[in-house]
Amino acid sequence: MAIKRALVSVSDKTGVVELAKFLHSIGVEIISTGGTMKAIKDAGIPVTYVSDVTGFPEMMDGRVKTLNPKIHGGILAVRSNPSHMKDMADNGIKPIDLVVVNLYPFRETIAKPNVTEAEAIENIDIGGPAMLRAAAKNFRDVIIITNPARYKTLIAMLSQYGDADMRTRKTLAKEAFAHTAEYDAAIAAYLTKRLNEEKA
Repeated sequence: MAIKRALVSVSDKTGVVELAKFLHSIGVEIISTGGTMKAIKDAGIPVTYVSDVTGFPEMMDGRVKTLNPKIHGGILAVRSNPSHMKDMADNGIKPIDLVVVNLYPFRETIAKPNVTEAEAIENIDIGGPAMLRAAAKNFRDVIIITNPARYKTLIAMLSQYGDADMRTRKTLAKEAFAHTAEYDAAIAAYLTKRLNEEKA
């Protein structure tokens, strides 16, 4: 299954321009958000703003941008399910075949000296884990990449075969769920620590 459409939204921008250049060179449409879109655009690579896909602006200081059926329907639709394909067609949703997401730097933020609780909370990613989990759940139809160290392998695989095999897709999905599990564990540990401090 050829990769035709990718959603790229990363906090860690290591290697993202090189990845976007490659994706563009093989004819993949790139959808992106805020800072990631700017980095891709500044490199002269065509990119579609997520708001042009959803029909909604990024709002609430960026808290709401990708939480939309035009994004999640495109990620979660099972391509072999005629009912899912009909729902996509009826609602003007186009499939997303590749999701490249890494999350707001929560652990890095709370490691800073004198960080406020408000700052920590603003670095709890919501849209990122939602897209990441959606893509990982639908790994048979969507490739999920959470780690920039994986970009070279992806580029090599797509260059050679035009797709990722099922074992790779499943491995990447497993990595994605491990990533969100660690992320949520860090948030829970931080809130536990705060509660204990308040009680003291």
